[in-house]
Amino acid sequence: MFTVIRNWWHERIVKRSAISESQWNQAFAQLPLLNGLTAKERAQLRKLAILFLHYKSLEGAHDLVISQEMALTIALQACLPILHLGFYWFDGWVSVIVYPAAFAPERVYMDEMGLEHRSNAVLSGESWQRGPVILSWEDSQHAGIADGHNLVIHEFAHKLDGLNGSANGFPPLHKNMRAAKWSKVLGEAFEDFQYKVSRGAYVTIDTYAATSPAEFFAVLSEVFFERPDDLHVLYPQVYDQFKQFYRQDPLARYISPIDSP
Repeated sequence: MFTVIRNWWHERIVKRSAISESQWNQAFAQLPLLNGLTAKERAQLRKLAILFLHYKSLEGAHDLVISQEMALTIALQACLPILHLGFYWFDGWVSVIVYPAAFAPERVYMDEMGLEHRSNAVLSGESWQRGPVILSWEDSQHAGIADGHNLVIHEFAHKLDGLNGSANGFPPLHKNMRAAKWSKVLGEAFEDFQYKVSRGAYVTIDTYAATSPAEFFAVLSEVFFERPDDLHVLYPQVYDQFKQFYRQDPLARYISPIDSP
């Protein structure tokens, strides 16, 4: 009964949306990443983006004003990973904080000796387990050009990963998926990638993926949607696991940026 009521309410929200057709067309045109979607998928992504903008609060930091165009750019990219999963995968949090550019939050932490240290590393994005997603607009506005790097997908992949309690590269799997298979495939690929990076081998994937299983999952999620051919060539079994998890096959719809209209 709850699902029926929620679906009815979601349809009501979608029907009341004030976003014009021209605004949608402009938003999709600015994101070559979405070129391969079918008409049915584009319609579904629009619905998810409307729900995203209804339920999530996009807040500009440092006096940044979030325009409708900016909001749509972020929402469409954020919802692509849940296109065939459902909006409830984004339950449990509200805020998306957008900085004009990279930011450097000051952090205090203790080392093993109990000494206090301060850190202000420069970041382009963050995803807190049950807190906000934080994005740099400078790194988000052109993220959907299908070059293999996508900050928005990266941070929202962390959100999905963290649904099991912590972001560790092991998101909640569907009933038809085997946890042992996921662990074996992703674990072996991660070890292989770390080995390649440590040896200075040329790889087509951002070496940041070698820092932890969580970052491996997030970076490879970027590649899965942006450059599926790269992931399929390097780690075909990982591609297959991602295809089952996201319930999408970007390689089948992939249009390279060179061939895009």
